[in-house]
Parts: sequence; structure tokens; C-alpha cells
Amino acid sequence: MADNDIFSSPALTFGPFEISESLLTSLGITLLLVGLSIMLTRRLLTHPGKLQVMLEGIVESIEDAIGAVQPDYAARLTPLIGTLWIFLVIANLVGIIPGLESPTKDLSVTSALAIIVFFSVHWFGIRSQGLIQYLRHYLSPTPFLLPFHVISEFTRTLALAVRLFGNIMSLEIAALLVLMVAGFLAPIPLLMLHIVEALVQAYIFGILALIYIASALQTHQAQADKMKKAKGVQHE
Repeated sequence: MADNDIFSSPALTFGPFEISESLLTSLGITLLLVGLSIMLTRRLLTHPGKLQVMLEGIVESIEDAIGAVQPDYAARLTPLIGTLWIFLVIANLVGIIPGLESPTKDLSVTSALAIIVFFSVHWFGIRSQGLIQYLRHYLSPTPFLLPFHVISEFTRTLALAVRLFGNIMSLEIAALLVLMVAGFLAPIPLLMLHIVEALVQAYIFGILALIYIASALQTHQAQADKMKKAKGVQHE
């Protein structure tokens, strides 16, 4: 197991540019997912076989989980949240393969994922409300709260990145300490702990991202409902 620095050590160097081991692993996972997606969806059948049924079941489960939080936008949010979940499951579990490390133990990787969530929140908010209307909610209920709204946007993004990084890092440190103390007497329980924690952390990251995006969309829905009520009062 390599060192437990906050940022992964460089694996390749091209002049002033360095490519870290975590970046290479992340790119490998991304290419793997893209390749599998193309291969598995190239020949979808009306009467599917077992593999297609399993894949459709996974997609439906993801969409149902998203629909439980934001039913009106489940189909629109499934590609983003589903991709985050699948990527993070693989990224968190890749550390159990000898010679590889989980890229999510690198703060730069988790920060990149958190930044994707940050921009996604505003993208969905602006797309559903329009730019002016979306920005207006930062002045609600009073313009004096604008600095606090802005600070909260950045702090929750930072918390999202640090939380995933901290949990995966602590998991690998704990695994290293147990191996140092117990040797290889308890590899199976340790492996099961790693798998369970990896799945839990992937789920939590995705569900937090979903909640942040849903909050932006719910703001739009609340404003729309308020306008409908106002129009109803006027008609009466």
C-alpha cells in the first residue's frame, strides 16, 4: 500500500506536467464504463436476455431511488446521479485489487467530483427557472442573506469533497493498521468491511448530490406554486 498523502504522487511526468496515479486510475475507470456502456447497449432486444434484464433492473432501481427524492425530475437526473453512483462504486472498490489504490483517497479527485456537483446544481436550477429567476432566490427572503447563501454553496461543496476523501482515506489507513497488527489472519472480514464502506460512501455522495440538485429544483417548484396561488386569488 502506498503512502497516504492527501494528493496522489505523480505516476507520469511530461516536462512541467505531472499525471498522478489517481488520475490514471480515474481515466481507466471512465474508459471502462464508456466501453461497457457502448458494448452493452449496442444490441438492446425487445425480448431481453438475462444480462439485459439485470442491467435494466439496475437502471430502474437507480431511477426509483432518485424518484423517491425528486419524483418530478427522476428521468432527467438519472444519467448524472446514476453515473456518479456507478463510478464511485468502482472507484472505491478498486483499492482492493493488489497494486491499485482507490482514486477517491486523493483529495483532488473528490474535489473534481464535488465541483461537478456544484455546477450541476446551478445548471439544473437555471435550466428549470431561467437565469434571472434562479439568481433571485439568493436574495430571498432578504438581500442581506446573499453572502450567507454564497458561502453555503462553497462550504457544502468543500464538505462533499472532504467527506468522501476522509472516509476512504480512513478506511485504507484502518485496513493498513489491522494488517500490521493481525497480519493476514483476518483478510476476509477486512475485505467485507472495505466493500460495505465503499458502497455506503458511494451512495451517500450520490444522495447528497441529489439532495442539493433537488433543493434548487424545489425552489423553482415552490415559486411556481406561489405564483399559481397568487393568480388564483386575483381571479377570485
